[in-house]
Amino acid sequence: MKKTLILYTGGTLGMRRSESGYVPDADLEGALGRLLQDVIGQLPQYDFQALDPLLDSANMRPKDWYHIASLIRDNYSQYSGFLVLHGTDTMAYTASALSFALQGIEKPVVVTGSQIPLREMRSDAYNNLIAALLLSGSDDIREVCLYFNGKLLRGNRAVKVNSGSLDAFSSPNYPCLGEVGIQVNIDHNALLVPTGEPQFQIPADANGGVILLKLFPGISPSLIEKILESRPKGLIIETYGTGNAPTDDSAFTEQLEKASKLGTICVAVSQCLEHQVDLGKYAAGSALLDAGVIGGLDMTSEACFVKLNHLLAMGYSDMEIKTLLQRPLCGECNHPN
Repeated sequence: MKKTLILYTGGTLGMRRSESGYVPDADLEGALGRLLQDVIGQLPQYDFQALDPLLDSANMRPKDWYHIASLIRDNYSQYSGFLVLHGTDTMAYTASALSFALQGIEKPVVVTGSQIPLREMRSDAYNNLIAALLLSGSDDIREVCLYFNGKLLRGNRAVKVNSGSLDAFSSPNYPCLGEVGIQVNIDHNALLVPTGEPQFQIPADANGGVILLKLFPGISPSLIEKILESRPKGLIIETYGTGNAPTDDSAFTEQLEKASKLGTICVAVSQCLEHQVDLGKYAAGSALLDAGVIGGLDMTSEACFVKLNHLLAMGYSDMEIKTLLQRPLCGECNHPN
């Protein structure tokens, strides 16, 4: 008998109205039971657990990612699948983090939420819940996924692209794993195939010390210098195009070179949603390479941030981290050419 553990972390799906706007509401289990009573025989059985405290996803921190992961780890043998109900704002970060914390799993972990609360008219929560719960009972899915509005995406490939549409998430650089319409269609060729035993990687200190910086025209090297004064362990740089930066000012690359020499691991991702970083394509990117910056391949900013944070928090050496950043660990990037 299929049985899913539903972990309710907070987010729009279970929110209620208050004088200050929507807030997380702990009374979701009863509402869920009433909504599903007519179709429960067609879905996996489930247990429900609400986190305490419930969080708007804007308040999620790395320690919360790994708390969710630890609950899945501790209950892994008791359930055939897991469903994480989560707010949409940082859902892509959490789904990415779970993929690195739960490498090699052989059961589905499906993260979902909604744009409109379950208690409101025209809510998308019901359809997302039904489909995600159904998918959590799949024998074919053996990875962390994000389900939203008919699309099943790899968790560490997903990005939120629209805050005003029910079709809120996309997977720019990897195919959808499946689609749920009149039929449930799974693309088996796109699914991750685990090898070996599950590797539960949950660090004691979740904060790896990573900063995410978006480049903009006219950015001052003094801003970079100020940011680097805090001596971050990692720096994700959202560059232009294939990995370009304003390198005509040598002070910019000098700051990055100094940071690299002092032990900050610097990684370049692209502000473009599609394609990948290639630091050697243009001189403006090659200068970053010379300064010690690593290319983040076709990773999303969210996945790259989480991956670097994870590797640092797990205590890998700088050399190991630089190697692993250029290697897919759980489908988050393509192999470099």
